[in-house]
Order: sequence, then C-alpha cells, then structure tokens
Amino acid sequence: MRISAPDGLFFWKKGALWGRLKGKEESILKKIIQVNERPPLGQAIPLSIQHMFAMFGASVLVPTLFHIDPAVVLLMNGLGTLFFIFITKAKAPAYLGSSFAFIAPALLVMAQHGSPYADPLFSNPTPEQQAQHMEAFAYAQGGFVVVGILGCVLALIIYKFGSRWIDIILPPAAMGPIVALIGLELAGTAADTAGLLPGSGESVDMRGLAVFLVTLGVAVLGSILFRRFFSVIPVLIAIVAGYVLAAVLGIVDFTQVNQAGVLSLPHFQLAKFDVNSILTMVPVILIIASEHIGHQIVTGKIIGRDLLKDPGLHRSLLGDNISTAVSGLIGSVPTTTYGENIGVMAMTKVYSVWVIGGAAVLSVVCAFIGKFSALISSIPGPVIGGISFLLYGMIGVSGLRILVDSKVNFDRARNQALTAVVFVTGLSGITVNLGDIQLKGMVLACIVGMLMGILFYIFDKLRISNDLEDSAA
Repeated sequence: MRISAPDGLFFWKKGALWGRLKGKEESILKKIIQVNERPPLGQAIPLSIQHMFAMFGASVLVPTLFHIDPAVVLLMNGLGTLFFIFITKAKAPAYLGSSFAFIAPALLVMAQHGSPYADPLFSNPTPEQQAQHMEAFAYAQGGFVVVGILGCVLALIIYKFGSRWIDIILPPAAMGPIVALIGLELAGTAADTAGLLPGSGESVDMRGLAVFLVTLGVAVLGSILFRRFFSVIPVLIAIVAGYVLAAVLGIVDFTQVNQAGVLSLPHFQLAKFDVNSILTMVPVILIIASEHIGHQIVTGKIIGRDLLKDPGLHRSLLGDNISTAVSGLIGSVPTTTYGENIGVMAMTKVYSVWVIGGAAVLSVVCAFIGKFSALISSIPGPVIGGISFLLYGMIGVSGLRILVDSKVNFDRARNQALTAVVFVTGLSGITVNLGDIQLKGMVLACIVGMLMGILFYIFDKLRISNDLEDSAA
C-alpha cells in the first residue's frame, strides 16, 4: 500500500530523527540555560518579562516611599543592569533594582531638609510643597552619589589586594547562614505585602488570601508539573493567574492606568551635596557591601561558578556602585543586585545574561510608556506577596546549600559556633545603632560572622586552637 505524504510524514516523525529533534528541544526547555547561552527570541521574551515582573513590585516600592517618579527608577534600573553586565564581561547574571538599604537614612535626610512628607499624615501636596520635597530629595541624592563612589573605591582595593580575605573572615560555616538570612529575614515582608499580617483589630481579607494562595500555588505546582517551555516560566504564569483572579475579585485599582498617558518622560533632577546629609548616608556602605557579597556568593552557588573570582568581586562591586552613583546623580535611587531575580534563577535554572539584559531593555522601554508602567504598578500586594513568599524561601535554601556543598564539618566546635551565632544574631531582632544607621538582621549577622572569622584566624596563626589537626571546612 502506498503511503500518502501526510501519512508518511507522520510515520517519519515517529522515527529516530524526530526523537533526536525532540530530545534537542527538550534539552533547551528542560535543562539549565547557562550564563552565556542565548535562547531563541520566542523563549527569551517571556523569560525576560518574568524577571521584570519579579523585580517590579519591590523596585517601584522605593520611589513610592520617596514620593518620586517611578519611571526614572525603571529607566536607571534597566541602564544600570546593562552596564553591570558590560562591566562583569557578561559572566555574572544579576538584575539591579532599587536598594532598600538607603530608605531609613534617605527619609531622615529629607526630613532634615524640610520635606512635607516628614509628617506621616501628609498627603495631596501643592505644587510648591512638591517642589520643596524634591529639593529635599536632591540632598539625599548627593548621599547616594558619595556612597556609590566609596563603593567604587572599595572595588579598587579588592582589585589591588584580591578577595582571598573573604575566605578567612567569612568561612562557609558563617557564609551559609548569612546567605540564608538574606531570604529568611524577608519572609515577614512577603507575608505583610500579601496582607497576611493584619494590624490590631483587623482581619485578613479573604479575597486577598485567595489571590495569595492561587499565586503561590501556581508557582509551586507549576515548577513541579509544567512541562516543556512552561516549566521555565512558572513565576510569570503565577503572576498572570493571580492578577486575573485579583481583577475578577475587584481588588485591582485601575485608576492610575486610566489617568496615565500612553507615552511619558521620566523626571530628572541633579543631586545636591551637604556634609551632614553625606555623613548620615555613608555608613550604608557597610550594608550594601555585605549585601552585594552575599548576593554574588548565592548567585555563584546557584549557577555553579565562583563569581568572586571570575569575573571577580571587584568588577561586580564596581558595576553595582557606578550604577548607584549615576542613578543618584540624575534623580533616581541607589541600585543593588536583586534577591527576587536570584530566586527566579534558582527556580527556573535559566541563568542567561541575554534574558537578564532583555529584562533590562524592557524596563527602559516601560519607563517611557505611561500606560504600561501604570498597569504593572497596579499588580496588587497579594500577587507580589505570593511570589515573594516562594522566592525568598528559595534564597534561604541556597544558603543551606552552601553548608552542604562546602561539606562543613559540624564536629568542629568553631563551625557549630559560627553557624549558631550568625543565625541567632540575624533572627533575634537585635539592633546596633551607629548614629542614624541601624545594623540588624543579615547585616549585623554578617559583621558578627566577620569578627568571629578574624578571631578564629588569629587563634590559628597563634596555634592555640584545639582543632588545628582537623581538616578545615
């Protein structure tokens, strides 16, 4: 019997050649997409959108708290990310979003310079009051610029003297819990964003709870059950599913979308410099440096590379801080590598800088599209909280993975002490005040871990440790 062309094609597809083609496709869709791999455009676009959504909620929260134009923040986040990729020779996948470390000192600086928003009950400013506020914010920008420059100086010091000192002051027994704390200390933020921590006398909104559970459920089950290309975009699918349900339940506010123009220009303004404002902001360098090192280490563990050596801590720190300095100079907020996007990489195993760069380009485009920016801004808290709930947990797990992969020997008393003290310090709520700067959580735990690491190193050099004969871990 003669086989027709369609039937022949059918049987041919069932043969070995079709199996090889299918296997090749699945290797792209199901396995790891490495740092320098360039996915096809049809795959790269939704993957980039997923990263943009992951950072968007947290990144625009900072300009919202500062009462400034979020469009300029989207623009500088995107440009900063592209510059970071360039500086790190496209070897360190990271998205630069708005830094939370500067919020407290920046609000203090703005209050010192007469911002009307220093009154928590203030709203609906007149044009004159808004101009006064932006004048106050300009002095906070000056602090951002100086801290960014100091970060660049630190990068040059690391370039000159190397980064081996990190292994001494932050051994794996300390670094593991520090990295875990990056995610764990944000757990409450995720729950609060989702509306799961109501105030006294209030109750959880059941509509918000439903949206939170659907968003989280789709993300978790999707990462396990989805196949082919859908298996690498569970976060994006979860956000869409949560947003649709939120709209159906009536908890999406479309007011900003209706009022926004189709196209808009970001608001720029130059920084102003004041000694007191700068001194208030400078101690933040301790926070962003420890945060950056932690993010680079956890990203390196996720992608299976030592980013502190290649492209080098000096390059990633330089790219991050140049972005901060330039952003502050022209009216935006400081940047930092984002834990949300690290969590996306951990979940999807898509590490491509092409995907990260695509998200940066989309962020730049969104900065000029008023309607689209407003639409993304309308994503309600339960959706963002649902995704953050999972992503922050993934970061915490990555910290525990450091302990496992480094084969930390907990028979050694020093390792037990390091891990125990760092964890308890970070989770205890202890706060150390240095002027107007508060050290607590992961940052304080990092400093404590460093001091203990240095102390143990001195003990070893003096040969007074009781476990010198044991293999280091």
